[in-house]
Amino acid sequence: MSKSVELIFDFVSPNAYLIWGPLRDVVKDAGAGLDITPVFLGGMHKLTGNAPPMIRDAEVKGKVEYGMLEMRRFIEKHGLTKYKLHPQFPFNSITLQRMLLAADQDGRAVQFIEAMLGPIWEEGLDLTDPEAVGAAIAAGGFDPADLMARIQTEEVKQGLIDNTSNAVERGAFGIPTMFVGDEIFFGKERLGQIAEELAKS
Repeated sequence: MSKSVELIFDFVSPNAYLIWGPLRDVVKDAGAGLDITPVFLGGMHKLTGNAPPMIRDAEVKGKVEYGMLEMRRFIEKHGLTKYKLHPQFPFNSITLQRMLLAADQDGRAVQFIEAMLGPIWEEGLDLTDPEAVGAAIAAGGFDPADLMARIQTEEVKQGLIDNTSNAVERGAFGIPTMFVGDEIFFGKERLGQIAEELAKS
């Protein structure tokens, strides 16, 4: 059985966008699979006591600036020149995450992520405008009305809660977190380690 990478994912994280393409390349090169686990990062932070780096590290001299330097280096290395910080960041991602979970139930999580990452992190999609969001969803090959109906169900709501708590129980505390089997990797800088893990027999 071939190996796979499990990606713990929330649209609200800039690093979720930045790692997406490069991780897919690593997975493809290894002949591995990619499994998506939608979580709610806000809930994950509450469960772990974590916080966004710009808040958590605000009083540590030089740390936020260094984080931005590493981000610029990553963007340059991987040619992610379309990336723009979303004007509404940090936005509430719970509706998007419930939609992603509904898409995942249909085996279409990767397609939903592909449909929405560009509009959010390259085009600055207004996430407070239901018509604009619906248009982006439809352009990606999904039925916005169907997804909106399904995210109101207890199955989807509880499913996202369960995914989030289960990820935390397994050691996740932020985005992006990846698992290869029982091995956990955090951060977009771990691509090389993931490739090495996938290469093991």
